[in-house]
Amino acid sequence: MRIRKLFKFENAHIVRNCSSTRCKYSIHGHSYQIELILQANRLDHGQMVYDFGLLKGAIKDIIDSFDHAICFWNQDNPDYISACKQFSQRWVSLPVSPSAEQFSRVIFFWAREILKQTQMQNGEADVEVYSVIAHETATGYAQCFAEDVDNAHMGALKLSDFEFSEQVKAEWTDPLMYDKLINGERFVNPQVDLQVIDNQND
Repeated sequence: MRIRKLFKFENAHIVRNCSSTRCKYSIHGHSYQIELILQANRLDHGQMVYDFGLLKGAIKDIIDSFDHAICFWNQDNPDYISACKQFSQRWVSLPVSPSAEQFSRVIFFWAREILKQTQMQNGEADVEVYSVIAHETATGYAQCFAEDVDNAHMGALKLSDFEFSEQVKAEWTDPLMYDKLINGERFVNPQVDLQVIDNQND
């Protein structure tokens, strides 16, 4: 079974080496909609694939890093990168170019890593990211699957290759969240007190 959670953010960037002159030479922005699709072969004690409320934690925080931020490829011109850091409090440095295709790969990668390091507390099993769809405009989106994240021809993704501004990190629920992710520390879901429903007739 699959479930879908929608996230939104506003982001600015330049996409170097693309065909469109406006995109590769000028800073521009988009109103993104991100569809995170999870799947599992079993349901938890609440008869859910994964409680939507749990997606308001680390996964929401990491996706929200892009909101009202400027993103840049860490291989871009050093003067441009320096200006982004100097004139914007919120920025994210990526090991790949900030295209819709790479946004879908990056968010899939982050969500998958967080789920791998999450201690489930309510009978969840085999929960995994099925797909991420990054809507860049009302008419265009990119969709990523696991094989795309792991495809070296699309650019290697490693946790240590991302960098977030201090302001981005300060706005996370846990400012050390990414350090914990890199260090392999566990994210612990809330403990659930199971309730037995008595269906017997008096």
